[in-house]
Amino acid sequence: MALVNYAKKEIQFKIVFYGPGMCGKTTNLQIIHDKVPAKSKGKMASLATSQDRTLFFDFLPLKSSVIEGFVTKFQMYTVPGQVKYNSTRKLVLRNCDGVVFVADSQLSKAQENIESLKNLEENLREQNDSLDTLPLVFQYNKRDLPGIAPVQYLDFTLNNRSRKVPALEACAFDGTGVVETLNSIAKFVVQDFVEKKNS
Repeated sequence: MALVNYAKKEIQFKIVFYGPGMCGKTTNLQIIHDKVPAKSKGKMASLATSQDRTLFFDFLPLKSSVIEGFVTKFQMYTVPGQVKYNSTRKLVLRNCDGVVFVADSQLSKAQENIESLKNLEENLREQNDSLDTLPLVFQYNKRDLPGIAPVQYLDFTLNNRSRKVPALEACAFDGTGVVETLNSIAKFVVQDFVEKKNS
């Protein structure tokens, strides 16, 4: 749920990057952090193991456009990809305003993508939330690798909701599609906030 600070005239949104282990969630945030001008970003915190996996979360506050006289700020988090850290995933998901589901495009990772998406749905259900109403964007990452699934297959297995959810192709390693993914989820989060505020 967006935090509105009337004294500072700020609206703070929380966006969570979710997906299986080593799918590129942390790389997305690192690319965003590198591309954003220094005055528009905060310090990025990251806790990683020797295998380069996020154990807790990455946090990147990012100032954005003004709506209705308020400065919008986006706090971006990633969740750990490994199932054994599910309690941390739940903690990071709490009160989020939007989700980017980062899928690994390799065919060999298809089952991991499906299981991670089911885990996301279960964790949201526990906090009385749902992907049917929460702003959501899919990112099909690692499109540069051999043995990738066609986009139609990823849409069929992951993006088969009753509402149309944007899906973007990406190669987070070189930054392809990363900013586009951020712009897409940011737009939907702000639209969702405005619609709920005016309803």
